[in-house]
Amino acid sequence: MAGEIPDIVATERTGTGKGAARQARRDNLVPGIVYGGDADPLPINIPFNVLLKKLKAGRFLATLFNLKVEGHEDVRVICRGVQRDVVKDLPTHVDFMRLRRTSRVSLYIPVEVVGEDNCPGLRKGGVLTMVRTEVELRCTAGDIPEKVVISVEGKEIGDTLHASEVDLPEGTRFTIDRDFVIGNIQAPSGLASQSDDDEDEVAADEVPAIEVED
Repeated sequence: MAGEIPDIVATERTGTGKGAARQARRDNLVPGIVYGGDADPLPINIPFNVLLKKLKAGRFLATLFNLKVEGHEDVRVICRGVQRDVVKDLPTHVDFMRLRRTSRVSLYIPVEVVGEDNCPGLRKGGVLTMVRTEVELRCTAGDIPEKVVISVEGKEIGDTLHASEVDLPEGTRFTIDRDFVIGNIQAPSGLASQSDDDEDEVAADEVPAIEVED
């Protein structure tokens, strides 16, 4: 059930303190620390461009990574803080926490839509609009689903897809308590505009005369 966890490759940082951190930055590296998991803290360096790319991709603080450091076993980690330069807003230090397989984490998981071939609304020209292409789940680190699936089978134009229609794995839940909207099937733009015009004309004809009494 677990999906592919992205790798993040780092090197062990020799030396500690501000001097070693400054040297790392001069070498175009971002210093960091890995802690937790009943093991000693491990100082690391991550290539600046690699870290910046992952930060720009979004959801960095809510993504589980497989940390690879030469000379150490791979370990699952989640970021617990990124320090940035106050002027340039660029990363200057990063903290990772090791996770056990039983650790519970909140992560964003992509949504996959199925059943399009058996969706009357889509066959009539309707358009599926996704309000959320990913949803945040609370789950254990060892049982992270690769995706969540929602079906549009039997849906008509105007129907809405809700979180309650998703079958979540056992022990997994949405971080949002309400039955939020994931997507909906809308009428084609041309048909929707024509429908709105027709409604306006009917509404104008049906407006009763207003009598004003002195």
